[in-house]
Amino acid sequence: MRLLYLGDVVGRAGRDAVLEHLPDLRRTLKLDCVVVCGENAAHGFGINTRIVEDMLQAGVDVITLGNHAWDQREILSYIDRQPRLVRPANFPPGTPGRGSTLFVTERGRKVLVIQVMGRLFMDPLDDPFQSLEAEFARHGLKRSVDAIIVDVHAEATSEKCAVGHFCDGRVTLVVGSHTHVPTADYSILPGGTAYQSDAGMCGDYDSVIGMKKDGAIQRFVRKLPGEKLSPAEGPATVCGLFVESDDATGLAKRVEPVRLGGRLASTVPVL
Repeated sequence: MRLLYLGDVVGRAGRDAVLEHLPDLRRTLKLDCVVVCGENAAHGFGINTRIVEDMLQAGVDVITLGNHAWDQREILSYIDRQPRLVRPANFPPGTPGRGSTLFVTERGRKVLVIQVMGRLFMDPLDDPFQSLEAEFARHGLKRSVDAIIVDVHAEATSEKCAVGHFCDGRVTLVVGSHTHVPTADYSILPGGTAYQSDAGMCGDYDSVIGMKKDGAIQRFVRKLPGEKLSPAEGPATVCGLFVESDDATGLAKRVEPVRLGGRLASTVPVL
């Protein structure tokens, strides 16, 4: 199977870039499933129902969220009705929505998408490792699903690495989100799981992690809240990770970064 994960979509620039490039990526990479982190898509803070529907119509199969999941309050009542919208699985019991979803591709392949949120330098949530174990008790590679993608929405690369090795051999891909900077450590771990500490963002990189520079800089210089941060609006780079899995095992046999448009050097896998 061929899978594509795209990192945090930031504001209109990020949305427009994803909507522009995704149809071509789906066709040229012959993608079976596309997962996108959409938690910054609505002016940098959360996502709204219109953006969800636009992304799904453009060819996104599953959208993950994160610590900004509830910034747009309409999502609280919408998320239970939209099975392809996933929030962190280690939110407390009773939180609206779901921490995983099972997506069936056009060829009938089953892809389980799970998101967990880290606890280092983040809001204290339930144990992400126990949440993953609970998901693995229900589903396993080639036991009930053909691929498993784990989105680790976390600040610390050490915590993301730990989740990667914890899942190695049990899932197809572990990929980090939240920090908005693409890391160079994409690889296949010893047990066969593809891994990257952060896929980067889909947004304008002439910015401070997607936000306009001046306001963000002043927050560091003056240590005062200042004006509300807003997304940078220049040309955006689509950043993500392409994975090809082995149909016999569900594990990864190829992993490559995807960068397209904007300021970063472009790279797109060649089939």
